[in-house]
Amino acid sequence: MSAKRNFSLSIFIACKAMRQLAMALFISGASLAATAAGNPQDANARYQAERAACLNGQSNQARATCLREAGAALQESKRGRLGDDQAADQRNALLRCNALPADDRDACQRRIAGEGTTTGSLLEGGVLRELTVPDRK
Repeated sequence: MSAKRNFSLSIFIACKAMRQLAMALFISGASLAATAAGNPQDANARYQAERAACLNGQSNQARATCLREAGAALQESKRGRLGDDQAADQRNALLRCNALPADDRDACQRRIAGEGTTTGSLLEGGVLRELTVPDRK
C-alpha cells in the first residue's frame, strides 16, 4: 500500500472516530439537558433509557464509560446541578480562544460571537466556523 493511500486511510479512520465521538457527546449532552429540565421521575426514566442504550451498545462509548456517565448524570440531576447554561458554554468557547496567538485569538472570538459563516453540525461530524479577514499588509 502506498504511503499516500495509507495516509488517506488514516485520515478517513480518524474522521470516522471523530464523528462517532461527536455523536456520542451530542447524545449525552441532549440527554443531560433533558434530564435537567425534568422532575426526579423524568431523571430516573432518562437514566433507564441511557442505561439500556449502554447495555445494547447504542451509545458509541465503552460500556463501562457509558454506564458511569449515565449514573453521574442521574446523581447530578438529583442534586439540581445539571443544566443547560448557554452563557457558560459561550464563556468556555471564548476561553478556548485564549490559547491562540493574538491575531488568531481575535478571529476566534469573532467567530464565537457569530461573525462569519457556520456550517455543519455535530451529527455531521463537526461545526465549521469561518471568518474571512483582510490581509494586514
